[in-house]
Amino acid sequence: MNWSTVSRNVGYALLVDALFMLLSMLIAAFDPADTALGPLAVSFLLTFIVGIFPFIFVKKTSAISTREGYVIITLSWLLSFIFGMLPYALWGGPFNVINAWFESVSGFTTTGASILSDIESLPKALLFWRSSTHFIGGLGVVVFLLLLIPGASQMKLRLTNLELSSLSKDEYHARANRTVYIFTYVYLGLFVASFLSYMLAGMGPFDAVNHAFSVSATGGFSTRNNSIAGFGSNAISIITMVFMFLSSIHFGIIWLAIVRRSLKPLKNEVLGFYAGYLVVFTVVSAFSLKLSGVSSGWGAAFLDGGFQILSYASTTGLATADNAAFPPLVVMLMMLGGAVCGMAGSTTGGIKSDRLLLLVKGVKARLHASLHPSSVTEIKLSGRNISTEDIYPHAIYIALFVLLWIISIVLVLLSGVNSHEAMMATLSSLSNVGPATGELGTFGNFGAQPAFAKFVYTLDMFLGRVEIYPLLAVGSLLFAKERRR
Repeated sequence: MNWSTVSRNVGYALLVDALFMLLSMLIAAFDPADTALGPLAVSFLLTFIVGIFPFIFVKKTSAISTREGYVIITLSWLLSFIFGMLPYALWGGPFNVINAWFESVSGFTTTGASILSDIESLPKALLFWRSSTHFIGGLGVVVFLLLLIPGASQMKLRLTNLELSSLSKDEYHARANRTVYIFTYVYLGLFVASFLSYMLAGMGPFDAVNHAFSVSATGGFSTRNNSIAGFGSNAISIITMVFMFLSSIHFGIIWLAIVRRSLKPLKNEVLGFYAGYLVVFTVVSAFSLKLSGVSSGWGAAFLDGGFQILSYASTTGLATADNAAFPPLVVMLMMLGGAVCGMAGSTTGGIKSDRLLLLVKGVKARLHASLHPSSVTEIKLSGRNISTEDIYPHAIYIALFVLLWIISIVLVLLSGVNSHEAMMATLSSLSNVGPATGELGTFGNFGAQPAFAKFVYTLDMFLGRVEIYPLLAVGSLLFAKERRR
Protein backbone atom coordinates (compact mmCIF):
# COMPACT_ATOMS: atom_id res chain seq x y z
CA MET A 1 0.00 0.00 0.00
CA ASN A 2 1.45 3.36 -1.09
CA TRP A 3 0.34 5.63 1.76
CA SER A 4 1.92 8.67 0.08
CA THR A 5 -0.55 8.40 -2.78
CA VAL A 6 -3.42 7.73 -0.37
CA SER A 7 -2.62 10.65 1.95
CA ARG A 8 -2.22 13.23 -0.83
CA ASN A 9 -5.52 12.34 -2.44
CA VAL A 10 -7.40 12.24 0.84
CA GLY A 11 -5.86 15.66 1.49
CA TYR A 12 -7.63 16.97 -1.63
CA ALA A 13 -10.98 15.88 -0.21
CA LEU A 14 -10.33 17.62 3.12
CA LEU A 15 -9.33 20.83 1.36
CA VAL A 16 -12.70 20.84 -0.41
CA ASP A 17 -14.39 20.52 2.99
CA ALA A 18 -12.23 23.35 4.33
CA LEU A 19 -13.27 25.59 1.41
CA PHE A 20 -16.96 25.27 2.27
CA MET A 21 -16.18 25.84 5.96
CA LEU A 22 -14.50 29.06 4.90
CA LEU A 23 -17.59 30.11 2.93
CA SER A 24 -19.69 29.39 6.02
CA MET A 25 -17.33 31.55 8.08
CA LEU A 26 -17.86 34.45 5.69
CA ILE A 27 -21.62 34.24 6.28
CA ALA A 28 -21.02 34.33 10.03
CA ALA A 29 -18.57 37.25 9.69
CA PHE A 30 -21.28 39.48 8.15
CA ASP A 31 -23.70 38.78 11.02
CA PRO A 32 -22.48 39.90 14.47
CA ALA A 33 -25.20 37.81 16.12
CA ASP A 34 -24.09 34.58 14.43
CA THR A 35 -22.65 32.30 17.12
CA ALA A 36 -21.11 29.79 14.70
CA LEU A 37 -18.09 31.87 13.63
CA GLY A 38 -15.77 30.52 16.35
CA PRO A 39 -16.66 26.82 15.87
CA LEU A 40 -16.38 27.17 12.10
CA ALA A 41 -13.03 28.98 12.33
CA VAL A 42 -11.52 26.27 14.55
CA SER A 43 -12.97 23.55 12.31
CA PHE A 44 -11.61 25.26 9.20
CA LEU A 45 -8.09 25.57 10.63
CA LEU A 46 -7.97 21.93 11.76
CA THR A 47 -9.38 20.63 8.47
CA PHE A 48 -7.11 22.84 6.36
CA ILE A 49 -3.95 21.91 8.31
CA VAL A 50 -4.63 18.17 8.08
CA GLY A 51 -5.60 18.50 4.41
CA ILE A 52 -2.54 20.54 3.38
CA PHE A 53 -0.06 18.48 5.43
CA PRO A 54 0.54 15.73 2.81
CA PHE A 55 1.26 18.32 0.10
CA ILE A 56 4.07 19.79 2.20
CA PHE A 57 5.66 16.69 3.68
CA VAL A 58 4.71 13.80 1.38
CA LYS A 59 6.42 13.16 -1.96
CA LYS A 60 4.14 13.37 -5.01
CA THR A 61 3.41 10.09 -6.80
CA SER A 62 1.16 9.28 -9.74
CA ALA A 63 0.71 5.50 -9.73
CA ILE A 64 -2.34 4.06 -8.03
CA SER A 65 -3.56 0.52 -7.57
CA THR A 66 -7.12 -0.72 -7.25
CA ARG A 67 -6.57 -1.39 -3.55
CA GLU A 68 -5.28 2.13 -2.99
CA GLY A 69 -8.28 3.50 -4.90
CA TYR A 70 -10.70 1.77 -2.56
CA VAL A 71 -8.78 3.03 0.49
CA ILE A 72 -8.77 6.60 -0.90
CA ILE A 73 -12.53 6.50 -1.41
CA THR A 74 -13.21 5.10 2.05
CA LEU A 75 -10.85 7.43 3.92
CA SER A 76 -12.02 10.49 1.98
CA TRP A 77 -15.58 9.85 3.09
CA LEU A 78 -14.72 8.87 6.67
CA LEU A 79 -12.44 11.86 7.31
CA SER A 80 -15.01 14.19 5.74
CA PHE A 81 -17.55 12.81 8.23
CA ILE A 82 -15.17 13.32 11.15
CA PHE A 83 -14.03 16.85 10.27
CA GLY A 84 -17.53 17.72 9.09
CA MET A 85 -18.94 17.04 12.56
CA LEU A 86 -16.57 19.53 14.22
CA PRO A 87 -18.67 22.68 13.59
CA TYR A 88 -21.69 20.98 15.17
CA ALA A 89 -19.82 19.54 18.15
CA LEU A 90 -17.97 22.80 18.87
CA TRP A 91 -21.17 24.86 18.58
CA GLY A 92 -22.92 22.62 21.10
CA GLY A 93 -26.63 22.91 21.78
CA PRO A 94 -28.28 19.60 20.79
CA PHE A 95 -25.04 18.37 19.23
CA ASN A 96 -23.33 15.91 21.53
CA VAL A 97 -20.74 13.67 19.85
CA ILE A 98 -23.14 11.07 18.43
CA ASN A 99 -25.61 13.73 17.26
CA ALA A 100 -22.85 15.72 15.56
CA TRP A 101 -21.60 12.52 13.89
CA PHE A 102 -25.15 11.64 12.80
CA GLU A 103 -25.81 15.08 11.27
CA SER A 104 -22.45 15.07 9.48
CA VAL A 105 -22.84 11.58 7.99
CA SER A 106 -26.46 12.29 7.05
CA GLY A 107 -25.37 15.47 5.27
CA PHE A 108 -22.40 14.12 3.31
CA THR A 109 -24.25 10.95 2.27
CA THR A 110 -27.18 13.17 1.13
CA THR A 111 -29.52 11.20 3.40
CA GLY A 112 -31.14 14.21 5.06
CA ALA A 113 -32.21 12.61 8.34
CA SER A 114 -31.70 14.94 11.29
CA ILE A 115 -31.57 14.93 15.08
CA LEU A 116 -32.84 18.53 15.21
CA SER A 117 -36.28 19.38 16.53
CA ASP A 118 -35.82 23.12 15.93
CA ILE A 119 -33.82 23.69 12.74
CA GLU A 120 -34.63 27.39 12.66
CA SER A 121 -32.79 27.95 15.95
CA LEU A 122 -29.43 27.25 14.28
CA PRO A 123 -27.33 30.25 13.20
CA LYS A 124 -27.30 30.89 9.44
CA ALA A 125 -23.62 30.00 9.06
CA LEU A 126 -24.20 26.57 10.59
CA LEU A 127 -27.29 26.04 8.41
CA PHE A 128 -25.16 26.89 5.37
CA TRP A 129 -22.47 24.40 6.42
CA ARG A 130 -25.17 21.79 6.98
CA SER A 131 -26.51 22.29 3.45
CA SER A 132 -22.98 22.47 2.03
CA THR A 133 -22.32 18.91 3.18
CA HIS A 134 -25.18 17.88 0.87
CA PHE A 135 -23.62 19.75 -2.04
CA ILE A 136 -20.20 18.15 -1.44
CA GLY A 137 -21.67 14.69 -0.91
CA GLY A 138 -24.05 14.93 -3.86
CA LEU A 139 -21.25 15.51 -6.32
CA GLY A 140 -19.23 12.99 -4.34
CA VAL A 141 -16.24 13.62 -2.12
CA VAL A 142 -14.06 11.66 -4.53
CA VAL A 143 -15.55 13.33 -7.63
CA PHE A 144 -14.48 16.66 -6.13
CA LEU A 145 -11.06 15.07 -5.65
CA LEU A 146 -10.97 13.95 -9.30
CA LEU A 147 -11.77 17.47 -10.49
CA LEU A 148 -8.70 18.74 -8.66
CA ILE A 149 -6.28 16.13 -10.02
CA PRO A 150 -4.57 17.73 -13.05
CA GLY A 151 -4.55 15.98 -16.41
CA ALA A 152 -6.12 12.76 -17.66
CA SER A 153 -3.88 10.62 -15.49
CA GLN A 154 -4.24 6.89 -14.94
CA MET A 155 -5.07 7.78 -11.34
CA LYS A 156 -8.11 9.76 -12.46
CA LEU A 157 -9.30 6.96 -14.73
CA ARG A 158 -8.89 4.37 -11.99
CA LEU A 159 -10.67 6.39 -9.33
CA THR A 160 -13.48 7.23 -11.75
CA ASN A 161 -14.12 3.54 -12.31
CA LEU A 162 -14.14 2.91 -8.58
CA GLU A 163 -16.26 5.85 -7.46
CA LEU A 164 -19.00 5.76 -10.12
CA SER A 165 -21.18 2.68 -10.33
CA SER A 166 -20.76 0.61 -13.49
CA LEU A 167 -24.48 1.10 -14.05
CA SER A 168 -24.02 4.87 -14.32
CA LYS A 169 -21.76 5.05 -17.36
CA ASP A 170 -23.98 3.67 -20.13
CA GLU A 171 -25.57 6.97 -21.14
CA TYR A 172 -22.45 9.16 -21.11
CA HIS A 173 -20.78 7.73 -24.24
CA ALA A 174 -17.51 9.29 -23.07
CA ARG A 175 -14.16 8.18 -21.73
CA ALA A 176 -14.06 7.51 -18.03
CA ASN A 177 -12.22 10.72 -17.16
CA ARG A 178 -14.72 12.80 -19.19
CA THR A 179 -17.58 11.18 -17.30
CA VAL A 180 -16.52 13.10 -14.19
CA TYR A 181 -16.81 16.42 -16.00
CA ILE A 182 -20.14 15.57 -17.63
CA PHE A 183 -21.56 14.56 -14.25
CA THR A 184 -20.27 17.82 -12.78
CA TYR A 185 -21.64 20.05 -15.55
CA VAL A 186 -25.13 18.58 -15.20
CA TYR A 187 -24.98 18.71 -11.40
CA LEU A 188 -23.93 22.35 -11.33
CA GLY A 189 -26.48 23.18 -14.02
CA LEU A 190 -29.27 21.68 -11.91
CA PHE A 191 -28.02 23.64 -8.88
CA VAL A 192 -27.99 26.97 -10.73
CA ALA A 193 -31.36 26.34 -12.41
CA SER A 194 -33.04 25.35 -9.13
CA PHE A 195 -31.52 28.37 -7.34
CA LEU A 196 -32.84 30.79 -9.96
CA SER A 197 -36.25 29.08 -10.00
CA TYR A 198 -36.56 29.36 -6.23
CA MET A 199 -35.63 33.03 -6.38
CA LEU A 200 -38.27 33.68 -9.05
CA ALA A 201 -40.83 31.87 -6.89
CA GLY A 202 -40.20 34.26 -4.00
CA MET A 203 -37.55 32.53 -1.86
CA GLY A 204 -34.88 34.73 -0.34
CA PRO A 205 -31.28 34.21 -1.56
CA PHE A 206 -30.16 32.35 1.56
CA ASP A 207 -33.07 29.90 1.53
CA ALA A 208 -32.76 29.49 -2.24
CA VAL A 209 -29.07 28.54 -2.06
CA ASN A 210 -29.64 26.07 0.75
CA HIS A 211 -32.59 24.38 -0.93
CA ALA A 212 -30.80 24.33 -4.29
CA PHE A 213 -27.91 22.53 -2.54
CA SER A 214 -30.42 20.08 -1.10
CA VAL A 215 -32.58 19.38 -4.14
CA SER A 216 -29.72 19.05 -6.66
CA ALA A 217 -28.02 16.57 -4.32
CA THR A 218 -31.34 14.82 -3.52
CA GLY A 219 -30.39 15.47 0.09
CA GLY A 220 -33.31 16.79 2.12
CA PHE A 221 -31.89 19.31 4.60
CA SER A 222 -34.04 22.42 4.79
CA THR A 223 -33.74 25.75 6.60
CA ARG A 224 -37.34 25.40 7.88
CA ASN A 225 -38.74 23.15 10.59
CA ASN A 226 -41.59 22.14 8.27
CA SER A 227 -39.37 21.75 5.22
CA ILE A 228 -40.97 22.93 1.93
CA ALA A 229 -44.35 23.18 3.69
CA GLY A 230 -42.86 26.03 5.73
CA PHE A 231 -42.98 28.31 2.67
CA GLY A 232 -46.71 27.77 2.02
CA SER A 233 -46.23 28.07 -1.73
CA ASN A 234 -47.52 25.67 -4.38
CA ALA A 235 -45.08 27.20 -6.86
CA ILE A 236 -42.12 26.33 -4.63
CA SER A 237 -43.52 22.82 -4.12
CA ILE A 238 -43.85 22.26 -7.87
CA ILE A 239 -40.35 23.64 -8.57
CA THR A 240 -38.99 21.26 -5.95
CA MET A 241 -40.78 18.33 -7.59
CA VAL A 242 -39.35 19.21 -11.00
CA PHE A 243 -35.77 19.30 -9.74
CA MET A 244 -36.16 16.26 -7.50
CA PHE A 245 -37.16 14.33 -10.61
CA LEU A 246 -34.39 15.75 -12.80
CA SER A 247 -31.76 15.08 -10.13
CA SER A 248 -32.94 11.48 -9.80
CA ILE A 249 -32.58 10.49 -13.47
CA HIS A 250 -29.35 9.53 -15.22
CA PHE A 251 -27.29 12.69 -15.73
CA GLY A 252 -26.05 11.25 -19.02
CA ILE A 253 -29.60 11.38 -20.40
CA ILE A 254 -29.88 15.07 -19.48
CA TRP A 255 -26.45 15.73 -20.99
CA LEU A 256 -27.27 14.01 -24.28
CA ALA A 257 -30.68 15.70 -24.54
CA ILE A 258 -29.04 19.14 -24.15
CA VAL A 259 -25.99 18.50 -26.33
CA ARG A 260 -28.00 16.90 -29.14
CA ARG A 261 -30.95 19.26 -28.67
CA SER A 262 -33.20 16.25 -28.94
CA LEU A 263 -35.75 14.40 -26.82
CA LYS A 264 -34.62 11.08 -28.26
CA PRO A 265 -32.34 10.27 -25.26
CA LEU A 266 -35.48 10.40 -23.09
CA LYS A 267 -36.72 7.25 -24.85
CA ASN A 268 -34.87 5.20 -22.28
CA GLU A 269 -36.39 2.00 -20.92
CA VAL A 270 -35.19 2.55 -17.36
CA LEU A 271 -36.46 6.13 -17.39
CA GLY A 272 -39.83 4.86 -18.61
CA PHE A 273 -39.91 2.25 -15.84
CA TYR A 274 -39.00 4.85 -13.19
CA ALA A 275 -41.50 7.45 -14.42
CA GLY A 276 -44.15 4.75 -14.79
CA TYR A 277 -44.04 3.56 -11.21
CA LEU A 278 -43.97 7.18 -10.00
CA VAL A 279 -47.23 7.86 -11.87
CA VAL A 280 -48.92 4.70 -10.59
CA PHE A 281 -47.80 5.29 -6.99
CA THR A 282 -48.91 8.93 -7.17
CA VAL A 283 -52.40 8.09 -8.45
CA VAL A 284 -52.90 5.37 -5.83
CA SER A 285 -51.61 7.68 -3.06
CA ALA A 286 -53.84 10.57 -4.16
CA PHE A 287 -56.95 8.39 -4.10
CA SER A 288 -55.96 6.99 -0.70
CA LEU A 289 -55.35 10.47 0.77
CA LYS A 290 -58.64 11.83 -0.57
CA LEU A 291 -60.83 8.85 0.34
CA SER A 292 -59.35 8.62 3.84
CA GLY A 293 -60.05 12.31 4.46
CA VAL A 294 -56.41 13.29 4.99
CA SER A 295 -56.60 15.66 1.99
CA SER A 296 -59.64 17.93 1.64
CA GLY A 297 -59.56 18.19 -2.16
CA TRP A 298 -58.27 16.31 -5.16
CA GLY A 299 -55.71 19.00 -5.96
CA ALA A 300 -54.18 18.77 -2.49
CA ALA A 301 -54.32 14.96 -2.63
CA PHE A 302 -52.38 14.80 -5.89
CA LEU A 303 -49.90 17.49 -4.84
CA ASP A 304 -49.15 16.01 -1.41
CA GLY A 305 -49.24 12.42 -2.64
CA GLY A 306 -47.13 13.14 -5.71
CA PHE A 307 -44.63 15.27 -3.79
CA GLN A 308 -44.06 12.67 -1.06
CA ILE A 309 -43.82 9.74 -3.48
CA LEU A 310 -41.29 11.63 -5.60
CA SER A 311 -39.44 12.89 -2.53
CA TYR A 312 -38.88 9.35 -1.26
CA ALA A 313 -38.29 7.78 -4.69
CA SER A 314 -35.65 10.43 -5.47
CA THR A 315 -34.26 9.86 -1.94
CA THR A 316 -34.50 13.62 -1.31
CA GLY A 317 -36.74 13.60 1.77
CA LEU A 318 -38.13 17.13 1.54
CA ALA A 319 -41.77 17.45 2.59
CA THR A 320 -45.01 19.34 2.07
CA ALA A 321 -47.00 17.30 4.60
CA ASP A 322 -46.58 15.20 7.73
CA ASN A 323 -46.56 11.56 6.65
CA ALA A 324 -47.35 10.48 10.22
CA ALA A 325 -51.00 11.22 9.33
CA PHE A 326 -50.90 9.33 6.00
CA PRO A 327 -52.79 6.05 5.45
CA PRO A 328 -50.61 2.90 5.72
CA LEU A 329 -50.94 2.24 1.96
CA VAL A 330 -49.38 5.60 1.08
CA VAL A 331 -46.59 5.11 3.64
CA MET A 332 -45.85 1.67 2.20
CA LEU A 333 -45.64 3.08 -1.35
CA MET A 334 -43.36 5.87 -0.17
CA MET A 335 -40.94 3.46 1.49
CA LEU A 336 -41.05 1.06 -1.47
CA GLY A 337 -40.27 3.95 -3.81
CA GLY A 338 -37.38 4.96 -1.56
CA ALA A 339 -35.91 1.46 -1.62
CA VAL A 340 -36.12 1.17 -5.43
CA CYS A 341 -35.38 4.90 -5.96
CA GLY A 342 -34.29 6.67 -9.14
CA MET A 343 -31.74 5.86 -11.79
CA ALA A 344 -28.05 5.05 -11.70
CA GLY A 345 -25.89 7.99 -12.76
CA SER A 346 -27.85 10.40 -10.56
CA THR A 347 -27.44 11.55 -6.97
CA THR A 348 -30.02 9.09 -5.61
CA GLY A 349 -29.35 6.23 -3.21
CA GLY A 350 -31.24 2.96 -2.88
CA ILE A 351 -31.18 -0.13 -5.07
CA LYS A 352 -31.70 1.86 -8.32
CA SER A 353 -34.48 1.31 -10.86
CA ASP A 354 -31.87 -0.03 -13.30
CA ARG A 355 -31.06 -2.99 -11.07
CA LEU A 356 -34.68 -3.84 -10.36
CA LEU A 357 -35.58 -3.73 -14.06
CA LEU A 358 -32.56 -5.91 -14.90
CA LEU A 359 -33.63 -8.40 -12.22
CA VAL A 360 -37.20 -8.49 -13.51
CA LYS A 361 -35.96 -9.10 -17.06
CA GLY A 362 -33.58 -11.78 -15.85
CA VAL A 363 -36.33 -13.63 -13.97
CA LYS A 364 -38.64 -13.34 -16.97
CA ALA A 365 -35.95 -14.73 -19.27
CA ARG A 366 -35.25 -17.57 -16.87
CA LEU A 367 -38.92 -18.52 -16.71
CA HIS A 368 -39.17 -18.43 -20.51
CA ALA A 369 -36.08 -20.65 -20.84
CA SER A 370 -37.58 -23.14 -18.37
CA LEU A 371 -40.84 -23.34 -20.30
CA HIS A 372 -39.17 -23.36 -23.73
CA PRO A 373 -35.76 -25.06 -23.33
CA SER A 374 -35.05 -25.18 -27.07
CA SER A 375 -35.66 -21.46 -27.66
CA VAL A 376 -33.03 -18.73 -27.62
CA THR A 377 -33.89 -16.11 -25.00
CA GLU A 378 -32.48 -12.61 -25.44
CA ILE A 379 -32.48 -9.93 -22.76
CA LYS A 380 -32.56 -6.36 -24.02
CA LEU A 381 -32.39 -3.10 -22.09
CA SER A 382 -32.90 0.14 -24.04
CA GLY A 383 -31.96 -1.69 -27.23
CA ARG A 384 -28.78 -3.26 -25.84
CA ASN A 385 -28.27 -6.99 -25.47
CA ILE A 386 -27.72 -7.99 -21.85
CA SER A 387 -26.14 -11.30 -20.90
CA THR A 388 -27.04 -13.26 -17.78
CA GLU A 389 -23.49 -12.62 -16.58
CA ASP A 390 -24.22 -8.88 -16.68
CA ILE A 391 -27.29 -9.34 -14.49
CA TYR A 392 -25.58 -11.53 -11.89
CA PRO A 393 -23.58 -8.82 -10.01
CA HIS A 394 -26.66 -6.60 -9.76
CA ALA A 395 -28.76 -9.46 -8.42
CA ILE A 396 -26.01 -10.05 -5.86
CA TYR A 397 -26.10 -6.35 -4.96
CA ILE A 398 -29.86 -6.50 -4.30
CA ALA A 399 -29.32 -9.60 -2.13
CA LEU A 400 -26.55 -7.80 -0.20
CA PHE A 401 -28.81 -4.78 0.26
CA VAL A 402 -31.58 -6.94 1.76
CA LEU A 403 -29.09 -8.85 3.93
CA LEU A 404 -27.61 -5.62 5.32
CA TRP A 405 -31.12 -4.33 5.97
CA ILE A 406 -31.98 -7.45 8.00
CA ILE A 407 -28.72 -7.25 9.99
CA SER A 408 -29.34 -3.55 10.68
CA ILE A 409 -32.88 -4.25 11.90
CA VAL A 410 -31.56 -6.83 14.36
CA LEU A 411 -28.87 -4.46 15.67
CA VAL A 412 -31.33 -1.58 16.11
CA LEU A 413 -33.82 -3.85 17.86
CA LEU A 414 -31.08 -4.76 20.35
CA SER A 415 -30.81 -1.07 21.26
CA GLY A 416 -34.47 -1.01 22.35
CA VAL A 417 -36.16 0.51 19.29
CA ASN A 418 -39.56 -0.98 18.42
CA SER A 419 -39.83 -3.25 15.38
CA HIS A 420 -41.73 -0.84 13.11
CA GLU A 421 -39.29 2.03 13.68
CA ALA A 422 -36.32 -0.33 13.32
CA MET A 423 -37.54 -1.60 9.93
CA MET A 424 -38.45 1.80 8.51
CA ALA A 425 -35.47 3.78 9.87
CA THR A 426 -32.87 1.26 8.69
CA LEU A 427 -34.46 1.02 5.24
CA SER A 428 -34.60 4.80 4.99
CA SER A 429 -30.94 5.10 6.06
CA LEU A 430 -29.65 2.37 3.75
CA SER A 431 -31.55 3.94 0.85
CA ASN A 432 -30.34 7.47 1.77
CA VAL A 433 -33.95 8.72 1.90
CA GLY A 434 -33.68 10.49 5.27
CA PRO A 435 -37.06 10.63 6.99
CA ALA A 436 -38.83 7.36 7.70
CA THR A 437 -42.36 7.13 9.11
CA GLY A 438 -44.27 8.13 12.27
CA GLU A 439 -42.16 10.06 14.76
CA LEU A 440 -39.18 9.61 12.43
CA GLY A 441 -41.18 10.89 9.45
CA THR A 442 -41.15 14.05 7.39
CA PHE A 443 -41.83 16.43 10.29
CA GLY A 444 -40.13 14.26 12.91
CA ASN A 445 -36.48 13.69 13.79
CA PHE A 446 -34.05 11.05 15.06
CA GLY A 447 -33.01 12.96 18.18
CA ALA A 448 -34.70 10.61 20.67
CA GLN A 449 -33.25 7.42 19.14
CA PRO A 450 -30.68 5.50 21.23
CA ALA A 451 -27.04 6.35 20.54
CA PHE A 452 -26.23 2.85 19.28
CA ALA A 453 -29.19 2.93 16.88
CA LYS A 454 -28.00 6.30 15.52
CA PHE A 455 -24.58 4.80 14.91
CA VAL A 456 -26.11 1.85 13.02
CA TYR A 457 -28.14 4.29 10.91
CA THR A 458 -24.97 6.17 9.96
CA LEU A 459 -23.25 2.94 8.92
CA ASP A 460 -26.26 2.21 6.71
CA MET A 461 -26.09 5.72 5.23
CA PHE A 462 -22.42 5.23 4.36
CA LEU A 463 -22.95 1.77 2.87
CA GLY A 464 -25.87 3.03 0.81
CA ARG A 465 -23.99 6.08 -0.48
CA VAL A 466 -20.92 4.18 -1.72
CA GLU A 467 -23.05 1.24 -2.92
CA ILE A 468 -21.65 -1.32 -0.46
CA TYR A 469 -18.80 -2.81 -2.53
CA PRO A 470 -15.99 -0.29 -1.77
CA LEU A 471 -16.48 -0.75 1.98
CA LEU A 472 -16.60 -4.53 1.63
CA ALA A 473 -13.43 -4.39 -0.47
CA VAL A 474 -11.56 -2.35 2.16
CA GLY A 475 -12.88 -4.65 4.90
CA SER A 476 -11.65 -7.70 3.02
CA LEU A 477 -8.24 -6.07 2.52
CA LEU A 478 -7.93 -5.41 6.26
CA PHE A 479 -9.11 -8.92 7.08
CA ALA A 480 -6.62 -10.45 4.65
CA LYS A 481 -3.84 -8.37 6.23
CA GLU A 482 -4.76 -9.64 9.68
CA ARG A 483 -4.76 -13.24 8.43
CA ARG A 484 -1.29 -12.84 6.93
CA ARG A 485 -0.02 -11.79 10.33
